[in-house]
Amino acid sequence: MRRSPKDTEEGASIVSRRGLILGGGMVAFAAVLGTRMRQLQVNEADQFRLLAEENRINIRLLPPARGQIFDRNGLLIAGNEQNYRVTIIRDEVDDPEKALDDLSRLIPLSREDIDRTLEEMNRRSRLVPVTVADRLSWEDVSQVAVNAPALPGIAPEFGLSRFYPRAEDFAHIVGYVGPVSDYDLSRIQNPDPVLQIPKFQLGKTGVENKLEGALRGKAGTKRVEVNAVGRVMRELGRDEAAKGETVQLTIDTKLQNFVQARLAGESAAAVVIDVTNGDLVAIGSAPAFDPNKFVRGISVADYSGLTENKYRPLANKAVQGTYPPGSTFKMVTALAGLEAGEIDTEERIRCGGFTELANRRFHCWKRGGHGRMNLRDSLKQSCDVYYYELSQKVGIERITAMARRLGLGERHNVPMSAVAQGLTPTKAWKAENRGADWVIGDSLNAAIGQGFVLASPLQLAVMTARLATGRAVEPRLVRAVNDKETPSGAGEPLGLSKAMLDAVRDGMFAVSNESRGTAYGTRIADKEKRMAGKTGTSQVRNITAAERRAGVTRNEDLPWERRDHALFVGFAPFDNPKFAISVVVEHGGGGSAAAAPIARDIMLAAQFGGVPPLSAYPSSQRGRIDSALKELQLNDPADGPRRAAET
Repeated sequence: MRRSPKDTEEGASIVSRRGLILGGGMVAFAAVLGTRMRQLQVNEADQFRLLAEENRINIRLLPPARGQIFDRNGLLIAGNEQNYRVTIIRDEVDDPEKALDDLSRLIPLSREDIDRTLEEMNRRSRLVPVTVADRLSWEDVSQVAVNAPALPGIAPEFGLSRFYPRAEDFAHIVGYVGPVSDYDLSRIQNPDPVLQIPKFQLGKTGVENKLEGALRGKAGTKRVEVNAVGRVMRELGRDEAAKGETVQLTIDTKLQNFVQARLAGESAAAVVIDVTNGDLVAIGSAPAFDPNKFVRGISVADYSGLTENKYRPLANKAVQGTYPPGSTFKMVTALAGLEAGEIDTEERIRCGGFTELANRRFHCWKRGGHGRMNLRDSLKQSCDVYYYELSQKVGIERITAMARRLGLGERHNVPMSAVAQGLTPTKAWKAENRGADWVIGDSLNAAIGQGFVLASPLQLAVMTARLATGRAVEPRLVRAVNDKETPSGAGEPLGLSKAMLDAVRDGMFAVSNESRGTAYGTRIADKEKRMAGKTGTSQVRNITAAERRAGVTRNEDLPWERRDHALFVGFAPFDNPKFAISVVVEHGGGGSAAAAPIARDIMLAAQFGGVPPLSAYPSSQRGRIDSALKELQLNDPADGPRRAAET
């Protein structure tokens, strides 16, 4: 059927109207869309650019767990405990002061805490979390967690903090950690980024400091998405931190506790070394301190109490302290004389109470003299004149060479703070350091461990271990790191003849086990545990000729600071040496009265593995010894975590 021209015109008219309507609608939509796009892209561009930048990904450091430290038997001596804290990130907070004021309504936060935090935030990177408060209770940290949506940039964290379950016993050995300071950072080239985290704990003294690299571990990272108001939206991923290495020391906790208890009330030090391998099984220094106070923030009053104490509790006297060794040095002079062929074991020297040299008298401790002395008797009764005369034949250079061979004048490689080198003088040393020539009188003084000679308790213990074994025993404090054992300190032979060493050892045996021996009063009754030793008394003041004529003032009548130091060195069992010991009691008076009794108790504890039985003491002394041992403040090492409980 064919359409008429009229129908065709009407259809075209209808299509044309629809097209106009659709086209108009499309134009209108495009106009609206364009207007909106202009508004978004031009008028509101700054706002959306800010939102896009603030909704970003942050990378945050994850501090590692510090490596734990154990004793030789797997008892924990430095570990980590849970610590609840609150941090703030400057880059995620519009008004830090207001945010901290809001936080102070939820947890205890003083004006000083707020000011400190604001100052810390200004000094650190905007992306580094700053600790506002730590060691919070669970209730406090829960309050912060519940109110987290209203506290942008503020977050509760659950971390680890150092603690020392043995407290004072290991204070001088292990040391302590503390927050990283600007001074710490200034001393480190290319510091680890994790050290920038405020309140991150760094080893300050002792093993904690010397093995910092191994104990610290490696930081991890986490990637988080943060929205425009600084709130963490989600965690995108993380690389876990690697915890620090596990360190095992050679120290025996039970013996260490006994040593510290036995030294209580004194300003003293004691070192016990296993002569077979160099293991340091006890290193005591008294008085001690609680290292936990430094980790948590020591008070001004507590710190003043430590620094103002005349007994110097912060000093590790066992390795830092150096003292004239007194008569404990006589074995050195004796061996130097024997090796040089200047004396034999039976040659006798007469002691009349003094040696006169260039119109000056060098006195023996026994005013009336000892009579004719051979080597054994000179050690047994500690005759000074014997060694005055011997020194003039041997000379200082050979005496000092023997001293260094026995470990004196050497800074031993143990990971502890301020290990002393001591002093074994020579003619060249005096010329360089004192601007004067060596005189014979200097040799006489050095021969009996006075004058310029200085040694630490650690060095004296090493010397005694070398005398007992004839080997260059080296002290070892770290037994293993991550179960990898460190080299033994047994040492190579010293090259000294057995006959010479036996002569000196025999004299030391007489000191402790024969009547008229200077340490006979502190002998060991158990024949299988008997000790060979040497007492020493070192002067800390000059005695004038006038005082000698009137009578030398007794130590107990002098102020504490002017009294002589008391010393003792020894090894046991005599027939098959296992342990060597040195004891120094500052201003204790005589070595036989003050140092030898301490050494005997400690040596017996080392051999018996605990409090010595009364049967090891002479029967006449057992009542007094029983009371004294019962008064010791001992701790049971079983009352603490072991390695199996590692966290």
